[in-house]
Order: sequence, then C-alpha cells, then structure tokens
Amino acid sequence: MRTDDLDFDLPGELVAQVPSAQREQSRLLHYQRAGRTIAHRLFRDLPSILRAGDLLVFNDAKVLPARFMLRKFTGGLVEGLYLAESARGKWDVLLKNLGPARELHFDGEPSLRCSVISIGEAGRCELSISSDEPALQILSRLGRMPLPPYIRRDKAGDERDAEDRDRYQTVYARTEGSVAAPTAGLHFSEALLAALDTGGIERATVTLNVGLGTFKPVTTGTLEEHVMHVETYSIPAATAEALNRAKAAGRRIIAVGTTAARVLESQPAGAPFKAIEAQTRLLIQPMYHWKHVNALITNFHLPRSTLIALVAALVGLEEQRRIYQTAIEQRYRFFSYGDAMFIE
Repeated sequence: MRTDDLDFDLPGELVAQVPSAQREQSRLLHYQRAGRTIAHRLFRDLPSILRAGDLLVFNDAKVLPARFMLRKFTGGLVEGLYLAESARGKWDVLLKNLGPARELHFDGEPSLRCSVISIGEAGRCELSISSDEPALQILSRLGRMPLPPYIRRDKAGDERDAEDRDRYQTVYARTEGSVAAPTAGLHFSEALLAALDTGGIERATVTLNVGLGTFKPVTTGTLEEHVMHVETYSIPAATAEALNRAKAAGRRIIAVGTTAARVLESQPAGAPFKAIEAQTRLLIQPMYHWKHVNALITNFHLPRSTLIALVAALVGLEEQRRIYQTAIEQRYRFFSYGDAMFIE
C-alpha cells in the first residue's frame, strides 16, 4: 500500500491545542459500516449508542510526566524526554540541543546534576543522575506531560501545565510507563463510565505503554517498507475471561483506541484469550482480516501514519477518506486533544 494514500490536507486551526471544557463534551462522529452512514453527536451520547452486553476494552496505561528541562553550565537549555530507567540513577532519554555539553543540571533544581554517559542515534542518550531517587519521583516533581509537538506550549514552562497533567491522562489510568496518552480514552469521565455501567455495558482493561513510534508518520514509500515499532503489552486474567465470555455469547468487543485494538488483534484467531505479557509489532492496514475487534472508538489521526492505516483497514480506504473529509468540513478538532469517532 502506498503511503501517499494515507495523506490528507488539514487546516492548521483544526489541530486541537487544548482539550474540550469537559471530557464527555467533545464531539463524536458516529459511523455505521452496515449502511455507510455518518451521524454527528457528542461523546456523552455514547451510552445511548452502545448495546447492553457490549464489552469495551480500555488501555489503562498511565502517562509519565516525562518531559524535563536541563541546563548547561553555560546557561543554555536542553530539552529531555524520559524513556526508561535501566538501573537506579541511569536514565535512557532523548535530548535536544545538547551540543558538546556533557555535564548538566535540572532546570529548577540546580543541585540535581546529571552526566551524559553515551550518545546514540536521533538524540538518544544515557544519563547518570546524581541522586538515588527513583526516576518517577523526580519526574513527578520536575517533569511535564509529554505532549506531542503539534500541541504548542512554552518550552521552559506554560500556564497550562497543570491542566495538561490532568487532561492528558485518562481517568482510569493505572499502569505507569507510557510516554504518550491512549487518546481515545481521554473523552471518558467518571460520570460517563458510571452511565455505561448502568446501561449494562461491560468494561475490561489491557495495558500497552504507548511509545513514540505509535504516532510517528510513515516516511517510506509504502507501508510494507515501514519498520513497525515494538511495544510491550499485557492482558490480565480477568480481561481474558471477560473476552472469552463475550466471544461465547456473540457480544461485541469494542476497542477503545488503536492501542487496545492492536493488543486484541495480536492474539491468535480460534483460540481462547489468556492472561499474557508479550510484545507486538502488528501493523494493521487495508485488506487485514479482523479476528476479534467488532467496533472501535478512536480519535482523528495524523496523515501518513499507521493509525490512519488501521482505521482504513476497518472501514475501507475510500470510506476513511470520506469520513475524514466530512470531519474537516464539519470542523471537528483533530489529534490528541481533538474529537472522537465511533466505528461500528
């Protein structure tokens, strides 16, 4: 498949810079595959659209405040993104604007110093931190949410940082380690989850800690040439049991987001779900044969991305283009803080 087929022109003003005033007040484009129909709703309408017995599968990954700022001893700023802690005090990070500096300190806490141990490709570095504090403890104090670059914020600090800490996180986030939000879930509030429960809609969770590769545009000429990123996921026993019950009863399994969809579709066809911890590099594109997912809740995604390919695999390439063109004409808000769609 040609990557150009996944491209589209988006007016810049439709890239959402802030979330909706309330989570469930975002807009919802409702697409029904059976009749190829499009309806325009609000996300709060979801309980009335779903059926009693539907099983919603959420990704409970919790986003780390992984962005941080370092200062060179000359005063210059270095932007950092935390990726992992290989050992206490040893961080795997991405650094921007490092230059020749190798000794730095954290902006806002000069006594907390770090040394660059090694430098790899694309700004990837290993840092040695002058503290035995756990990384998550340091980041909770000094870090900011790792918003994607199309959401514009002041580098050194922004008045919207506190709001981002709350709203770039799902209300059901539990498992720490993600450097990006599973954004389809951002629209759910506690009140909306309670309404789903009242309506007899079942919920279950998986975990996939979202990595940078999820949102990376495809730069190769075809999807087949694209090297798909690897992500670690887990399915707990309770979720496996819920999935097996839904399958046996012929009830719909609805993935909340592309990450949950990839976890489910990484499981074999014709075999019961089981508790598992594994990795996936599954690329879902048009002509894919869906094994488990019957419907999808998702946001509007970046052009030329594997996420667009996944949507096109569910509705067909021409319908994906029509849906997106309709969303643009109707002034839906796009990307992480944008509106959502429900494909059934």
